[in-house]
Amino acid sequence: MRTSRLAASALLAVTTLALAAGTSEAAPAARPHAASKTAACSAAHTKLTVQNVSRPINHQLLTLTNTGSTKCDAVAHPYLGFGNDQSVTSVVEDSKPQAVVTLAPGESAYAGIALSAADGSAGHGRWARTLRVGLDGGSDPAGEVVNVPLPAGTWIDDSAAVTYWQADPADALVW
Repeated sequence: MRTSRLAASALLAVTTLALAAGTSEAAPAARPHAASKTAACSAAHTKLTVQNVSRPINHQLLTLTNTGSTKCDAVAHPYLGFGNDQSVTSVVEDSKPQAVVTLAPGESAYAGIALSAADGSAGHGRWARTLRVGLDGGSDPAGEVVNVPLPAGTWIDDSAAVTYWQADPADALVW
């Protein structure tokens, strides 16, 4: 009886090895081609909005919503300029997510905007009415610029900063 069990185990092992060998030989032919990359979100297929938030103080939430019919990537972070400012707002590097935020149609990504120093220590405070938002096109950072109206009473100073795109609005406002 022991001999028949050993023979059955050996037969099972040989069969398993033969199947595995056959599978491994067939695997390269069955491999799909390299996955195509998801395109970066573009101004033509998204909607941008800005809203005030109650916390943290001196912050707003920038929302990028995919209005297209296919997925898109909210690449890196938005490039912001307030009003006619020639410079682009600084970026909170610590907010960089582990992965690019991919948006299905109708989904949104979020970036937190720190408007001014809470203690008033930063210089050049001023009112802002519009926000220029540059979307990172992957190979063409800030290639597309969209003008977005700001909520009334938006006060900024030289400490203004923006986060990377986040999948959750709460994550965008942590910084």
